[in-house]
Amino acid sequence: MNFEVEERYEYTVVRFKLDQPIEPSDLAMCKPPEVKASKGVVLSGRGPIWLFCFLAHYYHPTVWVATYDPRLEGAVVVESHCKAYSVGQVVKGS
Repeated sequence: MNFEVEERYEYTVVRFKLDQPIEPSDLAMCKPPEVKASKGVVLSGRGPIWLFCFLAHYYHPTVWVATYDPRLEGAVVVESHCKAYSVGQVVKGS
């Protein structure tokens, strides 16, 4: 699995790409990139739901976490520790 990080003003985009099929046991070896906890995180990539759950949990200490949905042309906030971003909010342009 490869990760790419893009810093934006209020959040960091963490993109992942699977080079080959992934198994649940691979999560033990997965090392997501570090990000600034003072910003939100947008997760982007194609993978199984349990991988997104793992990554959302990993980035839980950040201000908020969202998952990118190309159909919405934005990212859906799935957890938040601030009033400016609420669960279910769509962050456009992410």
